[in-house]
Amino acid sequence: MRPEVFKMIDRVVSIDPGLETIHCQGLVPHESSIFDGHFPGHPIMPGVLLIEAMAQTTGWLVLARNRFDKMPFLATVKEAKLRTFVLPGQNLDLYSHIQHEGSGFVVAHTKALLDGKPICNAELVFRVLPWPEGKMKDVVLKVAGHVEFPVADFTDA
Repeated sequence: MRPEVFKMIDRVVSIDPGLETIHCQGLVPHESSIFDGHFPGHPIMPGVLLIEAMAQTTGWLVLARNRFDKMPFLATVKEAKLRTFVLPGQNLDLYSHIQHEGSGFVVAHTKALLDGKPICNAELVFRVLPWPEGKMKDVVLKVAGHVEFPVADFTDA
């Protein structure tokens, strides 16, 4: 996990064959510039970055469902609940389950667990659109390799 550059997922653990659920992991770094101000002497992972980690987890699932032909953009965060603090060095298990897809939108239930206990959850809504001009898709495919995403299983290439 490199939260200062919004790389929140370290590894895609599994994607179910029906492309309904995904499990990812992210290790909160021991050192990061985000802890300089949050909070000095008492580092705590910002809640907004926990939501971002859940969003990125869902994003990988949406990419798989669309065979990397379209890109998900986070549109809405609903019913977000943050239950406890997350500290440097803790490993997060992140899950997402697609509840609905249609009309260019995806709705997913997401959660983050720490040692098997829920620490946060939210309903996230994504807009699914064509890739923007440029090399964004290439960059995402490169990141997929770093997080052990099985790209060959979900692309036509």
